[in-house]
Amino acid sequence: MGYLLLAGGAEFGGLMSEPDLRALELAGGPRAPIAILPTAAAPDNNHERAGRNGLRWFRSLGATRLDLVPVLDKRSAADPALVGRIRRARLIYILGGFPRYLCETLAGSPAWQAAQQAYAEGAVIAGSSAGAMVLCEHYYDPDAGSLLPGLGLIARACVLPHHNRSGRAWAKRVRSLTPEVTLIGIDERTGMIDDARGTWTAWGAGQVTLYHGGGVPEIHARGESFGL
Repeated sequence: MGYLLLAGGAEFGGLMSEPDLRALELAGGPRAPIAILPTAAAPDNNHERAGRNGLRWFRSLGATRLDLVPVLDKRSAADPALVGRIRRARLIYILGGFPRYLCETLAGSPAWQAAQQAYAEGAVIAGSSAGAMVLCEHYYDPDAGSLLPGLGLIARACVLPHHNRSGRAWAKRVRSLTPEVTLIGIDERTGMIDDARGTWTAWGAGQVTLYHGGGVPEIHARGESFGL
């Protein structure tokens, strides 16, 4: 089994170098093949700019084998050539944007199946903002004000990205929809990485806030480890 990186957004810059360098290390080092998926940015035609930002960022961290994989819709998510590029990656980074579009595009697709296969063999799957949201069992669609099924890599969990900005305001609404699920508030330029054994560590500029049922929020600063 591989590793997961959940990032709160504003992903390419500053202390996000900490979780991203750790993810790169877990993936095998600077020569590990990285696949960047700009799917979530496709609805507003921002995928090329977002993807290029990702390429520049990982080059600045020393990565040498970078691939911007244009999975933009259901058709491209079934393209054998693109699926093969994802399957060969050791770090699969899913960018932010529109969570519902992202989840509906990837769910059940050959592209997502390839990512899961790579993950099962030790690859890192990373998601920022919408990318982190859809990796959980549930995600919150702020446009519809409802909770929807995610891709399911993290059971009984739901990510609130940009927690130091807009995400904190979602917490009350989402807790009322799903009190039995752990809400994970992740600040911008902050990430959390699991150790493949159920323990997570906070990295980057901000904090990770956990909401368990109706209890007091549990806050974890940079360098602290915790369970969900």
